[in-house]
Amino acid sequence: MSKFGNLGARLHRGEISYDFIGHRKLWYGISILITITAIVGLAVRGLNMGIDFQGGAVFTTEKTSVSVAQAEEFATDASGHDAVVQKLGNGTLRIQIAGMDTEQSDQIKTELAKDFKVDPESIAADLVGPSWGDQIANKAWQGLAIFMVLVVIYLAIAFEWRMAIAALIALIHDITITVGIYALVGFEVTPGTVIGLLTILGYSLYDTVVVFDSLKEQTKDLTKQTRYTYSEVANRSINGTLVRSINTTVVALLPVAGLLFIGGGFLGAGTLNDISLSLFVGLAAGAYSSIFIATPLVADLKEREPQMRALKKRVLAKRAQAASDDGISDGQGYDTEDATPAVVGPRDQSAPRSRRRPSGKRR
Repeated sequence: MSKFGNLGARLHRGEISYDFIGHRKLWYGISILITITAIVGLAVRGLNMGIDFQGGAVFTTEKTSVSVAQAEEFATDASGHDAVVQKLGNGTLRIQIAGMDTEQSDQIKTELAKDFKVDPESIAADLVGPSWGDQIANKAWQGLAIFMVLVVIYLAIAFEWRMAIAALIALIHDITITVGIYALVGFEVTPGTVIGLLTILGYSLYDTVVVFDSLKEQTKDLTKQTRYTYSEVANRSINGTLVRSINTTVVALLPVAGLLFIGGGFLGAGTLNDISLSLFVGLAAGAYSSIFIATPLVADLKEREPQMRALKKRVLAKRAQAASDDGISDGQGYDTEDATPAVVGPRDQSAPRSRRRPSGKRR
């Protein structure tokens, strides 16, 4: 067994663990900082909406030796607007200019023909109306709203309403970060971006449900024992599925990273950036939120219940009594709130046992 696999087995058995729940305020702070940065980027820079949403003109040339940079310069000079130029596999160029009407399109087509030194009829011009992009955006928002409602209903039935609320917050967290990254880097938002955003929601939810399922299984009849609090069991659920979440995320990110960095960056296939960036950021954010946001939120909500608060008091009181029996207490009023949390897992056989009074007759 590899070292990483052995680590995963030890985490699953509870032999070692990291206190995710105990450090939840740190992760909340990091998430809030990232989210604020994303919102500020969205408010200041805005989204670079593609031609499908803004409307405009698309020009397709015949096979040409003109470079992409030269074509961008020609199109910008002819239209007065920024242009997006892509070189297709057959050597032709595809030039997109947003905000153009029919009359402007004809003028730009004539100017481009002069710059390219070709006949105007050899350049195909297509107009895209903004109404089509509005329909796509409206349908996407409707689909997102329906998805969120169904998620909350399903999780509330299959698990409980606290897990449904935590999962919803994690999903909003993932969407906000992904949209904010798009605003900061300035990548064009296309229908492919919308598809990518809807795709990452399913992945993020899957990763969260895996942890929730483990948590639900381990918290059955939790109040009937006095060894562990709800937060400690929640922490074990995260640690038990941690390696699985990491493996799943890495395997999913590798091909997406290939599309984004190799296909879109190194090879220059810019059409891949719109969907690959949303997938890459969303997958990473989804894995993060399922571990550091969703489950700690559930633990926070559950610990507010009267029965869970009573359980915590009983657990801490029992540990304080055990510490006193082992001679740890100094007899000056042991504070149960400072009792050492239990490590959820097999007991270390080398640990000292509680000292007992030797049996015998009294004198």
